[in-house]
Amino acid sequence: MLKDTQISKIIINRYLEELDSYLKSDVAIVGAGPAGLAAAYYLAKSGHKVAIFEKNLSIGGGMWGGGIMFNAIVFQEKAKALFEEFGIKYRGHDDGYYSADSVLAVTAMGAETIRAGAKIFNLMSAEDVLTEGGNRVTGLVLNWTTTHMTGLHIDPITVEASYVIDATGHDSQVASYVQNNLKGKLSSKTGEIMGERTMWAESGENFIVEHTKEVYPGLFVAGMSATAVFGGHRMGPIFGGMLLSGKEAARKIDILLKNK
Repeated sequence: MLKDTQISKIIINRYLEELDSYLKSDVAIVGAGPAGLAAAYYLAKSGHKVAIFEKNLSIGGGMWGGGIMFNAIVFQEKAKALFEEFGIKYRGHDDGYYSADSVLAVTAMGAETIRAGAKIFNLMSAEDVLTEGGNRVTGLVLNWTTTHMTGLHIDPITVEASYVIDATGHDSQVASYVQNNLKGKLSSKTGEIMGERTMWAESGENFIVEHTKEVYPGLFVAGMSATAVFGGHRMGPIFGGMLLSGKEAARKIDILLKNK
């Protein structure tokens, strides 16, 4: 016989157990878009404890909608191995272009990231960074997304992490907390978030990987957050660079964690 209260108890106990388990982790990622998922996947595969906090109900960021809500995405030759690793079927086109179904891409990445050992907490928003003495990011300040949506004054909770990745996309929210709340100087040319430039896919796809790096002690940027912080060109519905950026963030943090 099914008891409604027993169903509720299982949900409550399981969620609280998992949340408690991830109050401390090796890496906390804000944003479960393609870069955040790729970073979490590779970090978890390397044996690190990883949690992603996603403000929306769904994961995937802008990948779901492809271009103008046509749910197909494009990627280039150098990202093909990543799509194959996630089990995402694709089509080849002339001149080194490939395309994939955007819904398949998101669902496959989400499934493989969780199977690798990462945990995704959706409907959870980062509203500030946690710091040690004001000179290093050591975690996140979190609240329910619905709390922000309703404008309720509800105090948050905190989580600790050896490293935080800002994968929030165009808004670069976590980097903005460092800049505005902590008054920290970022590692960009200006010391601040420089903002995105006009669309130019070729430039943007190279830029995003090259500028996936630590922007403040303890804080990395990946995906469009890297583009926004360092002032690169946006690239539209081509997603190879997003996955490669996430992998690059994972590679750099993996080295740091293993050398601690």
